[in-house]
Amino acid sequence: MLRISKMTDYAVVLATHLAVSDTPRTVRDLAGESGIPQPTASKVLKLLAKSGVVTSFRGARGGYSLSGRPANIPVLDVVCAIEGPVAVTECSSEEASGSCEYEGSCEVQANWQKINVAIQAALHRITLADMVRAEPSAELVVLSRSRQDALERQQIAVPTARTQEATDNDDHRADQRISG
Repeated sequence: MLRISKMTDYAVVLATHLAVSDTPRTVRDLAGESGIPQPTASKVLKLLAKSGVVTSFRGARGGYSLSGRPANIPVLDVVCAIEGPVAVTECSSEEASGSCEYEGSCEVQANWQKINVAIQAALHRITLADMVRAEPSAELVVLSRSRQDALERQQIAVPTARTQEATDNDDHRADQRISG
């Protein structure tokens, strides 16, 4: 199962809280609003600042704010700030060269790299502004090779469901003839 870490999830939550604010926010305020423990929020915000996603300000009106507009900060930047480069397998990592004994003879390596690129592209298309205003039922990203590929997949899935329904109805009619 592909899963981001709890720290990365916290980073996205904190970044979305910053996305709706026009002024720097303190760690205490962000932790209180988000429910993330203050030491954890502090650690996450320091990592986000180190990567340039957020900017820290000292002083009486200090705190953290996003380094840019929420619409210009992709979720990929937040994920990479905490996790490092996105790689679904070792061979799809940028530092992977020579790390796998099957490199060069692996038949699926290129496909894993395609999947990795698709995931990176999806995370790059979704911005913090999208995360703030996204509706639970709205699709943010559809992963497919092309629009045509997605349409073909939908057409294949629909007849399959109808075929199953027809088979169930035929079975029901046969049961009625036997018992009637």
